[in-house]
Amino acid sequence: MDRAELKHRLTAILAADVSGYSRLMAADDRATVVALDAARKVFRTQIEANQGRVIDMAGDSVLAAFGTATGAVAAALAIQQEVNTAAESLPEDRRMRFRIGVHLGDVIEKADGTVYGDGVNIAARLEGLAELGGISISDAVRGAVRGKVAAAFEDQGEQTVKNIPEPVRAFRVRPQGMAAAAQPASRPLPDASFGIDLSLPDKPSIAVLPFVNMSGDPEQDYFTDGITEDIITELSRFHELFVIARNSSFTYKDKAVDLRTVAKELGVRYVLEGSIRKSANRVRVTAQLIDALNGRHIWAEKYDRVLEDVFLVQEEITQSIIVAIAPEIEAAERSKLRQRPASLSAYEIALRASASAHEARLNHDDSLRDRAIAEAKRALAIDAGSALALGTLAHLQWQRLFFRTAVDRDAAWVEGMAAAAKMIELDHSHSRGYLFKGLLLNERSRWDEALSCLQQANLLNPNDMFALVNLGYVEAHAGHPEAGIEHIRQSLRISPREPSRYFSHIMLSMAYFFAKDYENTIVHAEIAAIGAPTSPALHGNIAMAQVGLGNLAKARAAIDEARRLGPEYVDIRLQGEMPYRKPELRRRYWMFLRIAAGLEDPSVADALR
Repeated sequence: MDRAELKHRLTAILAADVSGYSRLMAADDRATVVALDAARKVFRTQIEANQGRVIDMAGDSVLAAFGTATGAVAAALAIQQEVNTAAESLPEDRRMRFRIGVHLGDVIEKADGTVYGDGVNIAARLEGLAELGGISISDAVRGAVRGKVAAAFEDQGEQTVKNIPEPVRAFRVRPQGMAAAAQPASRPLPDASFGIDLSLPDKPSIAVLPFVNMSGDPEQDYFTDGITEDIITELSRFHELFVIARNSSFTYKDKAVDLRTVAKELGVRYVLEGSIRKSANRVRVTAQLIDALNGRHIWAEKYDRVLEDVFLVQEEITQSIIVAIAPEIEAAERSKLRQRPASLSAYEIALRASASAHEARLNHDDSLRDRAIAEAKRALAIDAGSALALGTLAHLQWQRLFFRTAVDRDAAWVEGMAAAAKMIELDHSHSRGYLFKGLLLNERSRWDEALSCLQQANLLNPNDMFALVNLGYVEAHAGHPEAGIEHIRQSLRISPREPSRYFSHIMLSMAYFFAKDYENTIVHAEIAAIGAPTSPALHGNIAMAQVGLGNLAKARAAIDEARRLGPEYVDIRLQGEMPYRKPELRRRYWMFLRIAAGLEDPSVADALR
């Protein structure tokens, strides 16, 4: 790029973000999108009215630039007043509320109008320090606008913020005549915690936030995310640690967050965050560990390595964290770290395939699954011992079987089993090999072998939510619902923000039905309905539970809804095609479903309750 295309400017930057956006979307996605569109109109109108310009409105965030700090603060005050007033008629937990940060500093502006630099980063960090519906500004902005806007300023002191070497002095902005904003209770809202106890575990607990891609190249996100996942995976090998699962940690990706809030939402004490800058054949990794209860920095380090040494960097970071947060673990035998792939290019290809596998599972996208399988095989052609590529291939072939999209089911099963078996052969301590082998065996109704493999996966890595959920699922269907309930609830505690947690609640609902706890069957089916409202399975669960409780009218309404959403699903089960091991479980499921549908005499249920 021509240097003439880059201009340094003293600019006021406004950064804003919706608080609790994921929670709002989970509760009512349509209403949230409508409210967000209305708020964006307010932002655009007030920004332009105060001689500013919108740079970006990606997702639930806003970034804008102003020629003066006065214009930026005046716009922020007007925006908050209008947005907060519009939300006053709604219940507190349904209000869309923004945090806004404003900083005056040097930025680099490209010819297309995008801006970069510490000025932007500091504004984003100030946004994270703001109250709900409030504004935080830097000392530079306060000095520029004092006496020019109708507001007072409350000193928040010097703040150590992410990726900024020097502390930033922050101030809350109070419109004249307005008292400090009332903050909501610190306990998570019921629809955020889903009834899971988020008190601190007895053992050291940690969340690893997604490392920030500082390369300026979005294509490198997969590499940065992969390093973060590897750190989580290796930390999870240690039974002495409670580690938050990858999918909950990644809900904070690309968000300016308050680490204390993150710790409360995930129920952990320690948070690891960092950044990765990859250029040519070199990589720089920075990381810091924070005690989120008091904001104290326990440990920080920077690593500069040639790219071939990236796995050594991973090992050093992981081992340093262990020493920092739990000295008593130093004497314990440490799990052997995963062997490095023979080729970095194979590792990068496998990372791409792994990312696609996660996306395909969430979106049921078989074309994406096919591309990911091709990438996994390409990585294995370079490095036949790549555990990441083998696991991804086994996972993808299981997905094909589970979602009934495999053209040749036998071939998919054989290839998936071969990949899982190879993982176990290469490293008997790798839990995912046993996990995928168990899932594949489960597809062939080889119950005892499947359960044994899933138990071994859990033994090797007790912090793997995916393994725990599937262990609980198989246990419940094999006639051990109490054990299944315990493991599924444990998985939700490890990953309270898991995007697909609603499907875990469907499984938990089913496990409670097998345990004859019909009230909890309904509770967890209703929780699942927040994220999976079109699932016929959860309405079928409710129908059977209502039969168990003797509420036949409610059972009929639930089965009618299940039939509306998935007629084939209901018809197959009404015919008795259920993959449950014990005859008594199959009979109770079948008869309760038929009673709900009006096909059996309700008195039959008396002997089965």
